[in-house]
Amino acid sequence: MSAFTLRDAGLDDVPALQRIYEDAVLHGTATYELMPPDEAEMTVRFRNLTGQGYPYIVAVDAHGEVVAYAYAGPFRARPAYRWSVEDSIYMLPQAKGQGIGTALLRRLVELCQEKGFRQMIAVIGGSDHQPSIKLHERVGFRHIGLFEGSGFKFGRWIDTVFMQYRLGDGNGTMPDETVFPGTLG
Repeated sequence: MSAFTLRDAGLDDVPALQRIYEDAVLHGTATYELMPPDEAEMTVRFRNLTGQGYPYIVAVDAHGEVVAYAYAGPFRARPAYRWSVEDSIYMLPQAKGQGIGTALLRRLVELCQEKGFRQMIAVIGGSDHQPSIKLHERVGFRHIGLFEGSGFKFGRWIDTVFMQYRLGDGNGTMPDETVFPGTLG
């Protein structure tokens, strides 16, 4: 395994985030976007999520290069979903298979628990996307559903896999309605 460190992402990381995401858009099914956003759009997205208190982290290799990133964002926009987050992880091809994804996802889970979120949902593009499915299983996510043929990319229909992880007390206790989860930390 190569050496890497995890840290909070900052605005200076946006060019690297954009390059990593561009590769995912153009060559994979981790996202159903068809055209990669430019740096300006990635900056808007980054500020929107971090400005609302959602965690956004990067993995940096021994040379100081951002090779992967992960963030949590709203699962759905309706207020009743405010205790649930959706995770996203993107990596450079050469960073895969080195434990970076597992480290990022575990840290993202910790950060979301600290912020008071109760459920994390993985929305995985492709039932054949075994590396992502196995990664989520390793961290403790359970399968909750499959939307067959729900995406169309690269000239084929793609299933969407849903997995879920209970954060903290999950639905076992009542949330503190006076605090929005993203503002706890």
